Amino acid sequence: MGAPPSPAADRALSRPRRRGLAALAALVALAAVGTLALLDIRPPTPRPTDAPAEEFSAGRAYAHVAVVAGRPHVAGSPANDEVRAYLEAELRKLGLTPEVQDTVAEEAGQLSGAAAGATLARVRNVVARLPGTDPTGTVFLVAHYDAVQTGPGGNDNGAGVAAILEVARALTNGSALRNEVVFVLTDAEEACLCGASAFAADHPLAADKGVVLNLEARGRTGPVIMFETSPRNAALVEVFGRAAPHPVGTSFAVEVYRALPNDTDFTAFLDHGFVGLNSAYLDGGAIYHTPLDTPASMDRASLQHHGANTLALAREFGRIDLTDLDAGHDATYFPIPGGLARYPGPLVLPLALLALAGVIVLAWLARRRGRVTGGRLAAGFGLALVPIVLAPLGAQLLWAAITAIRPGYAMLLDPYRPTWYRLAVLALAAAVLFTWYALARRRVGPAALAIGGLGWLALLGVLLAVLVPGGAYLATLPALAGALAGLVAVAVRIDGPVPVIAVTLAGAVAVVVLLPVVVLLFPALGMTMGGVAALFAVLLGLAALPVVDLLHPEAGGQRGLVALRARRLGALPAGAATLAAVVLAGVGLAVDRFDAAHPTPTHLMYALDADTGQARWLSRESDPQPWTAQYVEGPVSIADDFPGLAHTDLLGGPAQAAPLPAPRLEVLADTSTAGQRTLRLRLTPQRQVRLATLHVDTSTATVRSAQVAGRPVPIETREGRWGFGVVFHAPPPEGIEITLTIEPRAAQVALRAQDVSDGLDQLPGFRPRPPHVGVVGSHTSEMLAVARTYPL
Repeated sequence: MGAPPSPAADRALSRPRRRGLAALAALVALAAVGTLALLDIRPPTPRPTDAPAEEFSAGRAYAHVAVVAGRPHVAGSPANDEVRAYLEAELRKLGLTPEVQDTVAEEAGQLSGAAAGATLARVRNVVARLPGTDPTGTVFLVAHYDAVQTGPGGNDNGAGVAAILEVARALTNGSALRNEVVFVLTDAEEACLCGASAFAADHPLAADKGVVLNLEARGRTGPVIMFETSPRNAALVEVFGRAAPHPVGTSFAVEVYRALPNDTDFTAFLDHGFVGLNSAYLDGGAIYHTPLDTPASMDRASLQHHGANTLALAREFGRIDLTDLDAGHDATYFPIPGGLARYPGPLVLPLALLALAGVIVLAWLARRRGRVTGGRLAAGFGLALVPIVLAPLGAQLLWAAITAIRPGYAMLLDPYRPTWYRLAVLALAAAVLFTWYALARRRVGPAALAIGGLGWLALLGVLLAVLVPGGAYLATLPALAGALAGLVAVAVRIDGPVPVIAVTLAGAVAVVVLLPVVVLLFPALGMTMGGVAALFAVLLGLAALPVVDLLHPEAGGQRGLVALRARRLGALPAGAATLAAVVLAGVGLAVDRFDAAHPTPTHLMYALDADTGQARWLSRESDPQPWTAQYVEGPVSIADDFPGLAHTDLLGGPAQAAPLPAPRLEVLADTSTAGQRTLRLRLTPQRQVRLATLHVDTSTATVRSAQVAGRPVPIETREGRWGFGVVFHAPPPEGIEITLTIEPRAAQVALRAQDVSDGLDQLPGFRPRPPHVGVVGSHTSEMLAVARTYPL
């Protein structure tokens, strides 16, 4: 392989006579297709307040956002009570009769993890019903109205709540629907998904299940992505594709989300047998759960996207027969210009095998026609793995270097202004691909490298078809298109226009399939996982290698100065992409600086041990910012003192003790029977708090059963002193009744009571943050905990 290849063995899949013109035409065509693909996933233009009554108007909906997200309103707070009253009043204005489901519910999903047992909350869901004329089922429009303690929730989830109120207005003013529509504005989603769990499990309107459309947000802008469905979703996806005016979603996103430990209210409905769709916009994640998540931060185009899709889907699901939405299989689907492409799940594996067979036939035919040799095919296949590995690795190393320069990024989902960094990752992926191609092309040949790249795409398609069927299309369709184009190119004259047209069309398929996913992956996963976007960018490049080859001089036959000039010209794309990656990363660092409008994220908590009177500052920053460093000194363990706090890797430092009362634990009854002791207790916070916890020292007693607010809870234990516990969010002023049946292991059983409020401003020794220092989005940011042990 050391000798230069012969012209016969080094032929490409296309060799146009006017190479420069062919390259320009192919690139312009792919750029046009890519532009159309990206324009199609943009949010629509927001409609004004005077839009027709039957339409969704982001202008009208935004008026609700301004009220709902006027200030932080965590579940159980007086501010949340005001939001709930506003929602009831707005629904009444529409002629509906809202009710409040006031109950105690247990956690859905796996959000808490701090209690080593049950997590519960008092919830107050707002529910309103729009009757149908001849119902075959019920459509549930769901959004949570509570917010985190650190921010007002303008986007999360003021957008979802406002969208539902505006949709309710449009539906109540339009023609009656066949099916019943129920508006469900849930409480305590941020705490434990307990509001959704309470409705799905216990509300009479949920008894017959139905179709759920859940609205969420995890950022401030970008398209609304339908990112999760119930299983066997083909019928649901069919409705989504034909009814939603702006259908953005991929079956790959559904597969990824199913594998992640993330939960929304949709989880609770799925757990109770509902079907449906879950949608959110994700870009601008730097503000997520922070004080910056204000109404003013919202991109109203994203709000319009949310509402327009929800209204159209509510009307369509309200019109059709809902008795048979279980298709028996999942659909593969993805956005294309003008709509949503979709095909049945049972076709996934056959298509993947067909693509693999097509690449094998292409390799055989290309060898038979003298375009490649067997050795070069093997080399091309082996070498094509290089950019697949190096591009993601390079992207991760690039972000590690940027984070080392700007450590504050480690605490953010995404930078405040991530565009330059995203472009840098794409430029780096292109640099890896172009450099690899320039080095390997002369030795192995364009045809062998192109077929090798298609081989990896086809193999990846088969692997995904088996393991992650919803994502197989990302590799299968480009491989199949590339194989068909290659067969056409090999079967006709190499120097005619047909090969160029064929490989350009195959490249266009790859662009339509892969480019939107690359763009959507950045906000979905953040720059921390930018390597994933780089991987799919390289797969796009491999699928379009015959077009990339047109940027290089004609392969084969050059000697001396001509060959040297050809190599230099071939190195230009690689050099340009490398320079672009460096420049774009530098511009990102220069542009995205921390300032008052884009503050450095910091994390701080305060914990007071009422037994000893000692207090400490706590932070989960691994490399504390200068502001945080004035409070914390080094790693601390809090498991024995504050078992209700979930974080194990914390930094701590001494703090002045504040005059804060610990929660009171009263014994209402204490009885013993057959070696078991039953304690009926009341845990009552002595101040306005967000949550309260009670833990049992399992070295002093073994817990056999437990009830919280009259509800049996599962008995789960963890390692450590406080092996059993419960967490209760939004505790009522009168306290929480807890009944424990235990087997004593000591003369006294020890219980640790703790409650948690929010806000550090009034604590002794606290110094307010300067304008350029902000609060990280976390359920424990600004937390103030007080704990006390009760021996009984």
